Amino acid sequence: MANHQYPLEPLLGKIIGPFERFLRQTTAGGIVLMGMTLLTLIVASSPLGDTYRHLWETPFRIGIGLQNMEMSLHVWVNEGLMALFFLLVGLELKRQIMVGELASLRIAALPVAGAIGGMLVPAVIYFLFNPSGPTASGWGIPMATDIAFAIGILVLLAWRIPKNLIIFLTALAIADDLGAVLIIAIFYTQSIDMAFLGGAAGLLGILLLCNQGGIRHPLPYAILGILLWLAFLKSGIHATLSGVLLAFTIPARPSDTPHQFDKHLDEIKNAFRGETITSEEVDAPLDASLTYAIAENIEKASIAVQSPQQRMEHHLSPWVTFGVIPLFAMANTGLDLFAIPFRDVIVQPVTLGIMLGLVLGKFLGISGFAWLAVRLNLARLPGGVQWRHILGAAWLGGIGFTMSLFIAQLAFTSSPALFEEARLGIILASVIAAIMGLIWLYISARKSAVNETLLH
Repeated sequence: MANHQYPLEPLLGKIIGPFERFLRQTTAGGIVLMGMTLLTLIVASSPLGDTYRHLWETPFRIGIGLQNMEMSLHVWVNEGLMALFFLLVGLELKRQIMVGELASLRIAALPVAGAIGGMLVPAVIYFLFNPSGPTASGWGIPMATDIAFAIGILVLLAWRIPKNLIIFLTALAIADDLGAVLIIAIFYTQSIDMAFLGGAAGLLGILLLCNQGGIRHPLPYAILGILLWLAFLKSGIHATLSGVLLAFTIPARPSDTPHQFDKHLDEIKNAFRGETITSEEVDAPLDASLTYAIAENIEKASIAVQSPQQRMEHHLSPWVTFGVIPLFAMANTGLDLFAIPFRDVIVQPVTLGIMLGLVLGKFLGISGFAWLAVRLNLARLPGGVQWRHILGAAWLGGIGFTMSLFIAQLAFTSSPALFEEARLGIILASVIAAIMGLIWLYISARKSAVNETLLH
């Protein structure tokens, strides 16, 4: 039998950490999201536009017997599939708080300060344009940053910017997501059914008991999570928030410790070396019962040393990144660009408030509060990152898109016209912010390269 050698260095070189995996998927997801948004705008502005928009209003029913639930495809995406998006956001938040960029107060101070400024200043700018009336409820729209879009743009310049800038913007966007979740929970809940809310609280209690009781199999959490989503849907609190709460009940500790895993591997290797694999088993792998048993035991040991949170985040991330978020974009960006009277709409208070809030407010808020945190010695710039890099990231923070569209849906549920104005403002602001950030960082990197060349 051939003796295959696997050098350790190349093997370890292929192993990537959770953050790198998250970053790669987020970057690719951002590119897919950009492409899907562009394609949706093209279709919606074509002769097929009306058919496309009517498609998303098609009723879809799920149920058993007399018990069923019917909602349009558009609502199923926004209320149902987006719960998976919020579940992934919650898992990432929890991991960052426990062991990531938000684990240390000193390290987290800069992105958290930037996130706070990036939420407060845009809200104030929007309020200046919409101080009262039906448009005032949209103040939360320009407060959000779209992590997939922003990181996707930033990584286009990854070879020209410090790696720590990507980490800074990622941590800022995650802290921003937490703020957006709290805003939705507190300010965008219309009416509450206390009976269903009590049921949701009871389910959360059971989920926490499962966690504390050492249950590591995903099935109980999946079943209870669906019931939790239903309870929130009926309670009046937006159902997608059930995803965030579910995430914080998923166990973060594995069944086995690394020491136990190492011991299991030794036992499996010793058992393997004590047996003889015949040439028949090599030629007929389906009959190689010993090889199968060894592989199965290694697989079980590998699962036991991974936490349910790690496994869930790993398996859920591709579905959300390449499925849920693009579907959300398809369902919510179907603007007929040729039918919009831009000259009239762009000067509306809602559109202006959102555009200036996202583009100017995010830039001033993120950079200003970050500068203040450093000035007060509460935080410090990451290694290799200079203020020109922070300013570039601050421009990219104005890419609102996914979360901004989501909040706009909640803010203007009863006013389709206002939602159209908000949607146009979000799309235009996100494009402007992306271009500004890209140009700023590109020129900054080019000047830095020229200066380095002159010095040498």
